[in-house]
Amino acid sequence: MNRIKNYDRLAFDIDKWLKDYYYMYNLKAFVVGVSGGIDSAVVSTLCAKTKLPTYVLTMPLNSSAKNTELSDAHALALKEKYDNVTHYNIDLSDPYHKLISTIGLETAPEGLTVNRELITNNLVNANTKSRMRMVTLYQVAGAVGGIVVGTGNKVEDYGIGFYTKYGDGGVDIAPIADLYKTEVRELGGYLGVDYSIIDAKPTDGLWEDGRSDEDQIGATYFELEEAMEKGTGKAVDILYNFNKQNRHKMEPIPTFKI
Repeated sequence: MNRIKNYDRLAFDIDKWLKDYYYMYNLKAFVVGVSGGIDSAVVSTLCAKTKLPTYVLTMPLNSSAKNTELSDAHALALKEKYDNVTHYNIDLSDPYHKLISTIGLETAPEGLTVNRELITNNLVNANTKSRMRMVTLYQVAGAVGGIVVGTGNKVEDYGIGFYTKYGDGGVDIAPIADLYKTEVRELGGYLGVDYSIIDAKPTDGLWEDGRSDEDQIGATYFELEEAMEKGTGKAVDILYNFNKQNRHKMEPIPTFKI
């Protein structure tokens, strides 16, 4: 993969793109959620470098200690380096458990009972966590007159649909959605993102067992990039199956026409 020759130019172009959008719509802030991964670290750094008001949110939600440590360290480093950065740490663990408990309660003639069918699917619960983070980001964005900046990369957004519909897929602009993960890592190195983040195993931080993206997908991002670019490698079938399964996320909502 050698699509990008000059990362200095890439950073400059994204910076201009962000500023143009900001001024075109008379915005007051960028709002970014950071997870401890390279994608959100790069996007939050790009927003901070515009010198425009940037709100960086860490939102622990029964997250692993490693993810929490990396996201907190990155947010604090940005705040120290850039005067335009505001950091909010909003722990969503208790609200999440209250929501799940409430959903699981069912009113019956004999009183409240627990309907475990609604609250024991781990994948559904992980998606609910992502949607709670989305709601939090939009609450802050609405309060400060800003927009939510997406952190998805090309493989996730357009290859396999590896995001939560109306969760981390619910954003206003997507500055790195045309970059492969390997390119995001290269850009991160250029921007000075800490190597503990660049080298960390990608994870969405939604699983209490700390499983990585690659554990969930069954292939590395490099293998998926090869499948997308060249149609070769052992991840071709994985790419095809994920794309087919998640196509509904990547296409406009079906509308009945009269």
